Amino acid sequence: MKKTGHTRNWTDDKEFYKKMFAIAIPIMIQNGITNFVGLLDNIMVGRVGTEQMSGIAIVNQLLFVFNLAVFGAISGAGIFGAQFCGKGDTEGVRHTFRFKIYICTLIFLAGILLFGLWGEQLIGLYLHGEGNETALAATLHYAQQYLWVMLFGLLPFAIEQAYSGTLREYGETKVAMTAGIAAVFVNLGLNYMLIFGKCGFPVLGVVGAAMATVISRYVEMTIVVLWTHTHPQKMPFIVGAYRELRVSRQLTLQIITKGTPLMINEILWAAGMAALMQCYSVRGLDTVAALNISTTISNLFNVVLIALGGAIAVIVGQLLGAGKLEEARTTANRMIRFSVLSCVVIGGLVALAAPLFPLLYNTSEEVRALAANILRIASCCMPIAAYLNACYFTLRSGGKTIVTFLFDSAFLWVVSTPVAFALSRYTQMPIVPLYLCVQLLDLIKCASGFVLVKKDVWLNNIVGEQ
Repeated sequence: MKKTGHTRNWTDDKEFYKKMFAIAIPIMIQNGITNFVGLLDNIMVGRVGTEQMSGIAIVNQLLFVFNLAVFGAISGAGIFGAQFCGKGDTEGVRHTFRFKIYICTLIFLAGILLFGLWGEQLIGLYLHGEGNETALAATLHYAQQYLWVMLFGLLPFAIEQAYSGTLREYGETKVAMTAGIAAVFVNLGLNYMLIFGKCGFPVLGVVGAAMATVISRYVEMTIVVLWTHTHPQKMPFIVGAYRELRVSRQLTLQIITKGTPLMINEILWAAGMAALMQCYSVRGLDTVAALNISTTISNLFNVVLIALGGAIAVIVGQLLGAGKLEEARTTANRMIRFSVLSCVVIGGLVALAAPLFPLLYNTSEEVRALAANILRIASCCMPIAAYLNACYFTLRSGGKTIVTFLFDSAFLWVVSTPVAFALSRYTQMPIVPLYLCVQLLDLIKCASGFVLVKKDVWLNNIVGEQ
């Protein structure tokens, strides 16, 4: 009997990890390659000059708000999409997909309006430093050049997210991974040619970097869209997806009810991160450059916790939609533990190697030292971020979007941002301890996340009566 029990547990573990990695690894590879090429892009621009690198960093922080608005919008519908997939309701998935297309188009138009009319003013919020007017003016100039080109990449990004999000709800992550890999290599090659003027192209600097990114986004969108429409047997939702434009009124109201807090949460969270960056930027352009370096490197290693969060959303969402509540609880707890332990190991390694990464950049020793110290803090806090991310996706999978709103962006705006604002404006605290204080505030969220997950407030089948 003991032998049989042991075999059953080992088999269960094997199936669990097989299912988890089947979803997480393609996401990890896609995001990993994307962030690695982002690192190379960053280094390439950093070779041109610190002002160019800082200008791009500021614009990317602003565009991050748009990106997460799209992510939040499709995630709200995606909660229903994942559970419809678990239930086997193709028509339900089709309606959620249409909703994603509509909402992504609206966000695209809003983004064009916002950045087109107030882009210069938004960039100006990050430019500080007395006696450094020439560098500030140059940074503003490069940031504006970069932003105007990047606006052409907003639409393909939004459409690709609507498609790949629906594919992911079916458990299909390899297509988006393949498209992402193709796109980043296109981006990398074009960066080399357009930034530095290789292979007969003119030297375009930051404009070349933006053009390369925009073209790569069209490549990524084209691959995902074409694959989806040419594989209706695997993605049945696409059959007749555009035959009619109707979205079920009942489902629309439910998505808006559940999804609006999620979308607002993502927008406010991204805006909150931009506000934090603005608070840090009060310490000068060196701080902006150092944060850009450390954040770019951190993002390369954060792909693990991001991918595992995505896996939780799909696997646990499908189990809830299928009515397997007990299995959903067990699976969520195991995936949370795995995510945290993985990031303990990865964070420790990154902390040890922190002084080496800034050496890749052509910048001052002061910026390199600052970047290394900030990176050490970020890597040591990686297990905290992993736990919070896993709790967030667990709560979201059961439709608890108001709870995740309070847990995530409300905390950022009510606690983290005011603390950063006060410390940056009313004290002389250097940026490194200031950054550490703000990061450690997340321990409060860890405690609330533990209670919410433990109480099973998320253990719901929200499509059972659809």
